[in-house]
Amino acid sequence: MKYTHGHGPAVLANHLTRTAQDSLAFVLPHLHRDSRVLDVGCGPGSITLDVAAIVAGLGGSASQVTGVENTDEPLRAARGLAEERGIGAQFALGDAHALPVADGTFDVVIAHQVLQHVADPVAVLRELVRVAAPGGIVAVRDADYAGMFFHPQPEGLVEWQRDYRRRARANGGEPDAGRLLPAWARQAGLGPGQLGFTTSTWTYTHGSGASWLADSWIRRTQAAESAEAAQVQDAAGICAGWRSWAADEAAAFVMPHGELLIRV
Repeated sequence: MKYTHGHGPAVLANHLTRTAQDSLAFVLPHLHRDSRVLDVGCGPGSITLDVAAIVAGLGGSASQVTGVENTDEPLRAARGLAEERGIGAQFALGDAHALPVADGTFDVVIAHQVLQHVADPVAVLRELVRVAAPGGIVAVRDADYAGMFFHPQPEGLVEWQRDYRRRARANGGEPDAGRLLPAWARQAGLGPGQLGFTTSTWTYTHGSGASWLADSWIRRTQAAESAEAAQVQDAAGICAGWRSWAADEAAAFVMPHGELLIRV
């Protein structure tokens, strides 16, 4: 299947702003000095390196943390960032459907914004559990595009939401994954006593992230117009919608996420 966002400069720049604190707050209390951590679908590595720094700060080693991606572009960015920050986490190629890892290797297995993009999220969940050690945890977090809400609602931004969900499904993904995480876990054979489901949001307002969010999606939409297998249907209108929304002093945008903590 095709990764709907792609790995172009606009996407990598967006993903590089993510931190362990804003993306994995529900995981951080479970880290300790001996934690062996696998970050599946690590992208350009900003979250992975934050986790490695936390483990090292607890008395462990950054090398206990490994990021895995299925393509080279984000891994190059991750390795460059690791060198820049002086954090010795490890990075490797790997497919979430068949990780090159022995059973029970990691204490904490993370997949942030991954299941929405894979061909078989139930199979991937089973694979994440396979590589987790007994007594460890698997932590997954995914956005829910149908649940995103915003004000004002220019037609171009309404179309962006429709168009992205259409393209994601055409590429074999599930853009509303956030709400489906418990159902997928049950289909993967996990018992209800193993599962803890929570939610969290990213929130953007005028003067606090709205311009950045709009610029990011404008650049991503323009890149996707020519690069996507499932074409953007009205890129100009979508970009105009983002500009109109960000210019409004009452602008607000909320991105909800489902968070699932699995005890192995």
